Amino acid sequence: MIDLQLIGIGTGNPDHLTRAAIKAMNAADLIILPRKGDAKSDLLNLRRAICADVLIGTTKVVEFDLPERDVAAPYCDAVDRWHDAIAAVWAEQIARHLPNGGRLALLVWGDPSLYDSTLRIADRLRADGLPLTVTVVPGITSLQALTAAHAIPLNDLAAPVLITTGRRLRESGWPDAVDTLAVMLDGTCAFETLDPAGVSIWWGAYLSMSYEALATGPLADIAAHIVSERARLRAAHGWIMDIYLLRRTLIRV
Repeated sequence: MIDLQLIGIGTGNPDHLTRAAIKAMNAADLIILPRKGDAKSDLLNLRRAICADVLIGTTKVVEFDLPERDVAAPYCDAVDRWHDAIAAVWAEQIARHLPNGGRLALLVWGDPSLYDSTLRIADRLRADGLPLTVTVVPGITSLQALTAAHAIPLNDLAAPVLITTGRRLRESGWPDAVDTLAVMLDGTCAFETLDPAGVSIWWGAYLSMSYEALATGPLADIAAHIVSERARLRAAHGWIMDIYLLRRTLIRV
């Protein structure tokens, strides 16, 4: 039996680690860390630093090469095959390092519940016949880090919030019946496709990290700056993680 611990580690600041996360890491027999190539070595180095800082026992830490998604294939099909490949790599690491079972931990950026696929990949292992229990240790999400960085509430008074992706925003536009959108996984600045009238944006990249970048203002005034700043930061660091909140204050007639 494998006891899989999916541990949320926040968004890049080691201080985001909760006491529950530290306890779960030290209780693990094995922690596996994904290597995502040189361009995203910051993400691996952060996980290495967290392990070095908080592990005090005999927990073993190993690294593995994360398979790459086929960016040329249709998105959903490519992601499905990508998750299959990741599940196969996890199974290989388990067979190699925990052949008799034990407690395995993965350090999940943000929180496993919000636009993260580790839970779905774990389901693949279970469906393939691996005896598996799953425990989630919650972490600070990028959405929480964004609203904290800008010192704003997520929602207007008694109003709903929709969490969506840049791809969905670009394809379908602003959804009906909601005036606040939290947009994740947007690699193409989908906010440029919107009518900016009456819309404000709160944007953040590398949230809570030492090189955090923030911008806010009316979308009409600041969209071009965010697009150029995002491109500059991506070129400088080789990768980028960003998120933004859009709030519409149009007066409906």
